[in-house]
Amino acid sequence: MAENYKRREEEERELIRKFEAYLKHQESHYFDSDKWETIIQYYLDHQKNKRALKAADMAAELYPYNADITIMRAQVLSSLDNYEEALQILDEALNIHPSDDEIMLMKGNVHSVLGQPDQAIASFEMALNYAEEKDDIYYHIGLTYQTQSEYNKAAKYYRLAIEENLNHESALYELAYCLDIIGELETSLNYYEQFIDKDPFSEYAWYNIGIVYNKLGQYEKAIDAYEYALAIDDTFSSAHFNMGNAFMNLGQFTKALDAYRSTLDMEGASAETYCCLGAAYEKLEQFDLAIKYYRKSVKLDQFYDEGWFGIGICMSFKDKWYEAVHFFNKALKLDAENAVYWKAVAEAETKVGNIVSAIDAYEEALALDPSDYETWLAFSHIYFEQGEYGKAAETIEQAIDEQPEVADLYYRLVAYLISEGKYKEAFNILENALFLDFDKHTALYDFFPKLETQKALFKIIEQHRKQNS
Repeated sequence: MAENYKRREEEERELIRKFEAYLKHQESHYFDSDKWETIIQYYLDHQKNKRALKAADMAAELYPYNADITIMRAQVLSSLDNYEEALQILDEALNIHPSDDEIMLMKGNVHSVLGQPDQAIASFEMALNYAEEKDDIYYHIGLTYQTQSEYNKAAKYYRLAIEENLNHESALYELAYCLDIIGELETSLNYYEQFIDKDPFSEYAWYNIGIVYNKLGQYEKAIDAYEYALAIDDTFSSAHFNMGNAFMNLGQFTKALDAYRSTLDMEGASAETYCCLGAAYEKLEQFDLAIKYYRKSVKLDQFYDEGWFGIGICMSFKDKWYEAVHFFNKALKLDAENAVYWKAVAEAETKVGNIVSAIDAYEEALALDPSDYETWLAFSHIYFEQGEYGKAAETIEQAIDEQPEVADLYYRLVAYLISEGKYKEAFNILENALFLDFDKHTALYDFFPKLETQKALFKIIEQHRKQNS
């Protein structure tokens, strides 16, 4: 399997070399339509969209009535945000091929990207009239409804796709996602088990049972299902990969490594698999190996933000905080709406003493996810360490407005108010904290190492305990 993959990769590289020599030196090479499709797809896969468009335009001149090349050209134009031009050439192609369901499917996809769900569904439904294999069209209708948060309708069409093709992996996965959202995943287990009853040797049926159990947090059962799938087909790379994820959730990181390595053997190199290998080594605290695989991930795909973030995490574990800031920021540039990335940047900036930058990063993190009370605690602690007890207390008060049931926030507010000298307010808040979670009161002692203060707090806490026992 790996040898076949490498051979295909070498053949593809040779084809691209010939094409680029043709462009640069006008060397004479003949490319049939299949080779043109391979060239276009190569550039799309490597995010070289302008070069992909050059190839697609050249192919269209040579094969103006080839529907597959027209569809790929529309795909390239869409990747360059030229949606109107993509729709125009698809409409022109439909005049020549009025019953080509693939063109209709692509047209629906462009309408979906443009946020035109009604037009998209109309195109997909038209394609249903002509398609012999309807599963992929049902799947795209489901996906369109899903993007509109119409999960019940999406689930209906995913089921239709699966009825057409039990092995439609994407429809199986998205159906599980939609059922999870609408709270019907657990009750739908019987639905999935019907597939096993129909065909007990369907690796896809077992695989999807694994997906469902994984989403339900029943990781041991998920692994059992993946193992059944692999007993039927030991080259089923997705089963290896998802079994790795289940092992990660169980904290069995060495077994996860084995599963991810098997995925690599089956599929060849991918940014996602390398990143998962990095994550497993990170959990095993083998940070140099983790960095090695995270770097492999971003070398394959420089836009793979999780790989950059993983390197940053490893650098922070190695107390290389300046390097951590650098890699966290690379991840952040690729996903600026990720609260976890902003929080990591804030922590790293704090460690290197860039307090203003840290404050800005915490504010961004909390704007994106105000429900993360630990971020509030870390943010407020910056002000506390600067001796700005009032600002620290104000920050925690904002946190309590967001999360009024979290005892940790009240105890932290008590610590800040005592530090500010507002004892009466502090003891009133302490009563609330003790009611919410008495056992967490010990966190206060970390803030007040002086024995006199600890004795005073202990006296109040003991009084509360006796009154409420």
